[in-house]
Amino acid sequence: MLMIALTVNLPLQKNRMTEFIRKQTVNAKNDILSGLTVALALVPEAVAFAFVAGVDPLVGLYAAFMIGFITAVFGGRPGMISGATGALAVVMVALVAEGNAMGPETENLGLYYLFATVILMGMIQMLAGFLKLGKFIRLIPHPVMMGFVNGLAIVIFLSQLKMFMIFENGEVNWMHGQQLWTMIGLVVLTMGIMLGLPKITKKLPEALIAILVVSAIVIFGKLDVATVGSFIRDGGGEGLKGGLPQFQWNIFNKVPFNIQTIKFIFPYALILAAIGLIESLMTLNLVDELTETRGDTNRECLAQGGANIITGFFGGMGGCAMIGQSLINIKGGGRGRLSGIVAALALLTFILFASGLIEKVPIAALVGVMFMVVIGTFAWSSFRILNKIPLSDVIVLIAVSALTVIFDLAIAVISGVIMSALVFSWENAKRIRARRRMRDDGTKVYEIWGPLFFGSIIAFNEKFDVKNDPENVEIDFVESRISDHSAIEAIFNLVNKYEAEGKSIKLKHLSEDCKILLYKSSPKFKEVIVEDIDDPRYHLAENPEAFTKGLGEYKL
Repeated sequence: MLMIALTVNLPLQKNRMTEFIRKQTVNAKNDILSGLTVALALVPEAVAFAFVAGVDPLVGLYAAFMIGFITAVFGGRPGMISGATGALAVVMVALVAEGNAMGPETENLGLYYLFATVILMGMIQMLAGFLKLGKFIRLIPHPVMMGFVNGLAIVIFLSQLKMFMIFENGEVNWMHGQQLWTMIGLVVLTMGIMLGLPKITKKLPEALIAILVVSAIVIFGKLDVATVGSFIRDGGGEGLKGGLPQFQWNIFNKVPFNIQTIKFIFPYALILAAIGLIESLMTLNLVDELTETRGDTNRECLAQGGANIITGFFGGMGGCAMIGQSLINIKGGGRGRLSGIVAALALLTFILFASGLIEKVPIAALVGVMFMVVIGTFAWSSFRILNKIPLSDVIVLIAVSALTVIFDLAIAVISGVIMSALVFSWENAKRIRARRRMRDDGTKVYEIWGPLFFGSIIAFNEKFDVKNDPENVEIDFVESRISDHSAIEAIFNLVNKYEAEGKSIKLKHLSEDCKILLYKSSPKFKEVIVEDIDDPRYHLAENPEAFTKGLGEYKL
């Protein structure tokens, strides 16, 4: 019987396996070509961020490879590219400088403190994943998201302007003359190819073709322009050469494992973890919108954390999702995990075997690709909606854009969320209402409308006239919601005021959680809160006859 069952189910299992393989390979060509394009764009970015952090270029390149590969395989967002980023590099520079000052200059202690910090950063990010904190990215309002996108586009644009500067006569100056016009011409040519090629055919990756064409023009035309190789050497490097990442045994010898070390690296690790997760999850949301699919935020937290732990042990500077490279990948047709895997493996191949070829790629071609990313990243629709959305949302959008440019992504997003939360609280605080009416028996009834929380407490208290109210007062919360401890405390104080005046007060339609807390706070609420309520608006679903009777009692 078992053999018969296996024989019957074999075609079904085979079909399922075929379907799985088909889904994984349906976009293979686009994933591979897009991954190769991303790998080319990763090289100067990783090198530049390594220089910003004050470490060797290989430290940035190893981080780009290891983080990119691990998150591509295990991350929560297929098609998203991760690696060394500028947002983290600007924090690392102070860490490396302080670490170097702790010992002789030849020991390069800052680098090993950086590795230890990246490991701790990864642990914090994995803890966030285990605690399922990734879901809180949903609390980021849309104006904050648009501000983040616009600010990031401006940051990417400004970072590329540095490529128009040269080192001459011991100083860094802007390009001028023929050199400047050649650079501009190659950038415009790259952008023109990327704009025009899709109109001819969409089967070729425009970014990769543009890089290859411009590189060929520079190489065969023997043009004297900045290349990836000259960029590395101008930054103090010896060229794009290296082997496989090596396990950093020296971490355990160079960095003492004691409370002083924890005090030093923990603040940096916490900031880096926060920036890394915010940038990664914001990028994940953006890719979700572009691809109309849904990523797994908690899985991404775990993957980013695990990648940083491994990167720290193998001599990388740490990293997170890269919005620029992610957009290059998505716009190039990369949708699956294969694109990220190809990008990471291609980058390692460049480091090991093709460093000479990559060093010949002109910086102008990569700048042109990034300028096209800027154009595609910026939310141009935000200009059209500025006069159609609330003023508060306009202020948040502009503020987040500005803070992203002036400070960094983490500060901008957190500030934007706080501003949006305060605006929301203020608007809801104004919605509290109280309708007053007198019953035939002389009881004054307050019917409360709107949310009762910390922001509406003052307005709530102003609705009551404790001294002049009659002997019997009833407060009906049927159209109100008790939201927090401040609201419960306000109700508690109001009851005490009425009782201090010798008056009777009853509370109706309090939520179950509110009643439980009030009962815990004082036994006297057993007498104040009305539990047995005959109200046709309640229990309608479980008692249809009550619903019919209730309609009859109301004159509609």
